[in-house]
Amino acid sequence: MALPATAGHGSHWVNPTGGVPEHGAEGIEKVRELTGGQAVHAVLEAVGSMDAYATAVGIVRHGGVISRVGLPQYEGAAIGFGSLFGPNITLTGGPAPVRAYIDELPPGVLDGTAESGRVFDQTIGLEQVPDGYRAMDERTSLKVLIRP
Repeated sequence: MALPATAGHGSHWVNPTGGVPEHGAEGIEKVRELTGGQAVHAVLEAVGSMDAYATAVGIVRHGGVISRVGLPQYEGAAIGFGSLFGPNITLTGGPAPVRAYIDELPPGVLDGTAESGRVFDQTIGLEQVPDGYRAMDERTSLKVLIRP
């Protein structure tokens, strides 16, 4: 997941794959360090775990936005005054509308007409699938594109 962040007057991308391999509190601290203590304006939480949500809350700045995509696998997320309402953090999201893009997007990714460089950062063959999963688990790759 690449996170748009603003430090000073310039925008840049904070990419947890290459820039923040730490998880949990250490990951939150690292993102805040990379943004000069400012945190980020927007977080896309696409993992769906409570840990990922807690990280999103920890790295978004006051007045920022957390958008959840997909299916959260938890019910007990803090959304009260101390976590979101007080710091004016917007929480939004919903199911990923994959059916709306299924006919167009995969062929575009495969033929190169869709910009997928911020999502797929490694391409492998079928025989390398275990290595691809390992790379994503070890956070050396964000998403792996498998080509037959």
